[in-house]
Amino acid sequence: MKLNHILSGAIGAALALSATIASAQEVIRFGHVYEASTPYHKAMLNAAQLLEKKTEGRYSMKVFPASQLGKEAALNEALSLGTVDAIYTGVAFLGQSYGPISISDYPFTMRSYKHWKAYVNSDLFSEMADEYKKVSGNTIAAMTYYGARHVTSNKPILQPADMKGLKIRTPNAAAYQMFPKATGANPTPMAFAEVYLALQQGVVDAQENPLPTIQFKKFHEVQSNINLTGHITNSLAVIVSPVTLGKMGDDGKLLLDALAEAASNTSDEIVKSEAELADWFRQQGVKVNEIDRAPFMKAVAPLLTGKDVPWDEKTFSRLQAIQE
Repeated sequence: MKLNHILSGAIGAALALSATIASAQEVIRFGHVYEASTPYHKAMLNAAQLLEKKTEGRYSMKVFPASQLGKEAALNEALSLGTVDAIYTGVAFLGQSYGPISISDYPFTMRSYKHWKAYVNSDLFSEMADEYKKVSGNTIAAMTYYGARHVTSNKPILQPADMKGLKIRTPNAAAYQMFPKATGANPTPMAFAEVYLALQQGVVDAQENPLPTIQFKKFHEVQSNINLTGHITNSLAVIVSPVTLGKMGDDGKLLLDALAEAASNTSDEIVKSEAELADWFRQQGVKVNEIDRAPFMKAVAPLLTGKDVPWDEKTFSRLQAIQE
């Protein structure tokens, strides 16, 4: 009987200790607008595992996909309030706090993925991230490659003249509207969730997104042509609330490290996916058009150093001088 009492007591103590540890564990809330099936979501699930391991169980991270915690604008606001700990957001949203950092979301500012990767590891980007933090309070933990954006349509787009009059859905940000305007198209801002139906019903003629997104959102089902304009080399920023980092103390660096490690792996996955998807779309019966990008770049070029962009000429020159 004594042995049974001892065993029961030990088991009870172990359960109590386990409950204490569980209740003491802090939960980081990560929100984003992308579907659970995307590499971006899976990356943050990996980051959650890394965080728990790096902090020896002191922290866990719960990831909320598909706008469960709000749309992108609401997530950015929640981050500043500390009601969400970390999020994915587009570079255009960062630009609302510090304009020059949006430069990489503008058409043809990036020459390639290699140029983009060199840029996010450059002194120029580091300086911009510091300025963004001074203004917003938020810390950029990592940059994830989102992909090169291409135009889908129901006709071939082979030269700038083919864009004339095209009603094309874009996000509601100046960076995304520059390319259509420069080529004579009509940019039409619209919520992302509405795009498939708008294309299907002919409310808009075209849209632009990276190949993985075109696949995830099934836009190829309602558009006959994918035109490889590659006009924007797109990024997602992983940003963390100052409230969260303030509460975490020294563990904050472990959170930043976990997010950065997971984001880096995702960028490589997206590049691999892009290389394979053109042929996949062709197998689905979609016409994938290789084009000469030079005339499109020429149409946009005067706007990139004009008075309406949120950076100065020195910043643009520094970006272009970065070697791939």
